[in-house]
Amino acid sequence: MSTDQQTPLGSGFIPKSEPDQILAGVDLDGATAVVTGGYSGIGLETTKALAAAGAKVIVPVRTPAKAEENLSGLGDAVTTMAMDLADLESVRAFTTDLGDRLDSIDLLINNAGVMATPERRVGPGWEYQFGINHLGHFALTTQLMPLLERAEAPRVVALSSVGHQRSGILWDDIHYENTEYEKWEAYGQAKTANALFAVELSKRMSGFGGRAFSVHPGGIFTPLQRDLDIEEQIQMGWLDENGQPSKIAAAIFKTPSQGCTTTLWAATSPLLSDKHGLYCEDCDVAQLVGPDSPRGVHVAPHAVDEDQASRLWQVSEEMVAAAS
Repeated sequence: MSTDQQTPLGSGFIPKSEPDQILAGVDLDGATAVVTGGYSGIGLETTKALAAAGAKVIVPVRTPAKAEENLSGLGDAVTTMAMDLADLESVRAFTTDLGDRLDSIDLLINNAGVMATPERRVGPGWEYQFGINHLGHFALTTQLMPLLERAEAPRVVALSSVGHQRSGILWDDIHYENTEYEKWEAYGQAKTANALFAVELSKRMSGFGGRAFSVHPGGIFTPLQRDLDIEEQIQMGWLDENGQPSKIAAAIFKTPSQGCTTTLWAATSPLLSDKHGLYCEDCDVAQLVGPDSPRGVHVAPHAVDEDQASRLWQVSEEMVAAAS
């Protein structure tokens, strides 16, 4: 995959397409999907849509009571299992258990994430956003590779964000051990990591017919904003002075169900059957950022660079191995 493949394909969908439009005619009967964060926000909508299309969906759960409440009514189509992306022992226990239960996995949706959090540490001192958004999913995905290999045409979708434009990988100090922490820069780095992960992962899955893609779901009000106070969201133009969605946000933000549609498209579209590692937005492949790009869209070259993707994979392997 090279940056010149970041060209919209003309999918026929619009930014605010709904799940039933994306999955019209898609039969997932007999397919098995894993959706991290699949019981909240756009992850919950992803779970609902995949289950409605016939898939058996497994949702890793960190908060059982919340998952039980949010997933009630979906019946036997959805199974929950304990897992915490911040805890590699938990991830390993989950993948081991899943290996005992399943023969294969058709879809892995790495949806869970955190955004612009105060400085926190997980694992052996990893910066929280990089640790949760990237390294936890890196460990999960690599440990599930044997199950992905046994599927006919598996796909992995990594949830990135246009926030990746804020920062590439901070190769000299990924975990802010020697530099002052800045939450939005850290978020940008983590979202760049998600996109680069899809680039290298897709290359590694190509030998058994697999594909991986990253997606920007769009602006959506979900629990992802839990660490942002109202004043900051007002300053960013998301909320008005009364704490309600601003006119700008009302016009461009998506509903949670609309926010899952690029994920669903990347997971199922036949237009991507011969593509690898692309960054998608608004239910299509995103174009590269250029001088005329509107704010909040398109992909920066540093997030789809093959050399950086390969370097990140090696660094991530070393970090996870050292923490295991």
